[in-house]
Amino acid sequence: MSINSESQVAANLQVGPTDRGMVRIYVEGEGIDLPLDFDPDEATEIAEELLAAAEAARAMGPKGGKPRKPRR
Repeated sequence: MSINSESQVAANLQVGPTDRGMVRIYVEGEGIDLPLDFDPDEATEIAEELLAAAEAARAMGPKGGKPRKPRR
Protein backbone atom coordinates (compact mmCIF):
# COMPACT_ATOMS: atom_id res chain seq x y z
CA MET A 1 0.00 0.00 0.00
CA SER A 2 1.34 3.42 -0.91
CA ILE A 3 0.58 6.82 0.59
CA ASN A 4 -1.93 7.49 -2.22
CA SER A 5 -3.83 4.19 -1.88
CA GLU A 6 -7.27 4.55 -0.36
CA SER A 7 -8.29 2.21 2.44
CA GLN A 8 -11.52 1.14 4.11
CA VAL A 9 -9.74 0.45 7.41
CA ALA A 10 -11.08 2.49 10.32
CA ALA A 11 -8.85 3.31 13.28
CA ASN A 12 -8.73 5.59 16.29
CA LEU A 13 -5.75 7.86 16.83
CA GLN A 14 -4.71 9.29 20.18
CA VAL A 15 -1.74 11.56 20.88
CA GLY A 16 -0.42 12.54 24.27
CA PRO A 17 2.49 12.61 26.68
CA THR A 18 3.57 9.53 28.63
CA ASP A 19 4.67 9.48 32.26
CA ARG A 20 8.24 8.93 31.02
CA GLY A 21 8.51 12.18 29.09
CA MET A 22 7.79 10.69 25.68
CA VAL A 23 5.07 11.59 23.19
CA ARG A 24 2.87 8.65 22.28
CA ILE A 25 0.89 8.26 19.08
CA TYR A 26 -1.51 5.40 19.72
CA VAL A 27 -3.32 3.74 16.82
CA GLU A 28 -6.15 1.32 17.56
CA GLY A 29 -8.42 -0.45 15.12
CA GLU A 30 -9.59 -3.85 14.02
CA GLY A 31 -6.54 -6.07 14.50
CA ILE A 32 -4.34 -3.03 15.27
CA ASP A 33 -2.99 -1.99 18.66
CA LEU A 34 0.05 0.16 17.99
CA PRO A 35 1.67 2.46 20.55
CA LEU A 36 4.44 4.58 19.01
CA ASP A 37 6.66 6.54 21.40
CA PHE A 38 8.84 9.48 20.34
CA ASP A 39 11.10 11.82 22.23
CA PRO A 40 9.88 15.44 22.21
CA ASP A 41 12.28 16.49 19.43
CA GLU A 42 11.10 13.66 17.17
CA ALA A 43 7.49 14.56 17.96
CA THR A 44 8.16 18.16 16.94
CA GLU A 45 9.60 16.95 13.62
CA ILE A 46 6.51 14.80 13.03
CA ALA A 47 4.25 17.77 13.82
CA GLU A 48 6.17 19.92 11.32
CA GLU A 49 5.83 17.20 8.66
CA LEU A 50 2.08 16.99 9.31
CA LEU A 51 1.72 20.76 8.97
CA ALA A 52 3.75 20.77 5.73
CA ALA A 53 1.62 17.93 4.31
CA ALA A 54 -1.58 19.76 5.29
CA GLU A 55 -0.41 22.92 3.55
CA ALA A 56 0.56 20.95 0.42
CA ALA A 57 -2.84 19.21 0.38
CA ARG A 58 -4.61 22.53 0.90
CA ALA A 59 -2.70 23.99 -2.07
CA MET A 60 -4.04 21.18 -4.28
CA GLY A 61 -7.54 22.54 -3.88
CA PRO A 62 -10.80 21.52 -2.24
CA LYS A 63 -11.08 18.02 -3.75
CA GLY A 64 -9.19 16.24 -0.98
CA GLY A 65 -10.57 17.16 2.39
CA LYS A 66 -12.83 19.07 4.69
CA PRO A 67 -13.39 22.79 4.18
CA ARG A 68 -10.83 24.89 5.97
CA LYS A 69 -11.91 26.31 9.31
CA PRO A 70 -11.23 30.01 9.75
CA ARG A 71 -8.35 30.76 12.12
CA ARG A 72 -9.00 33.01 15.08
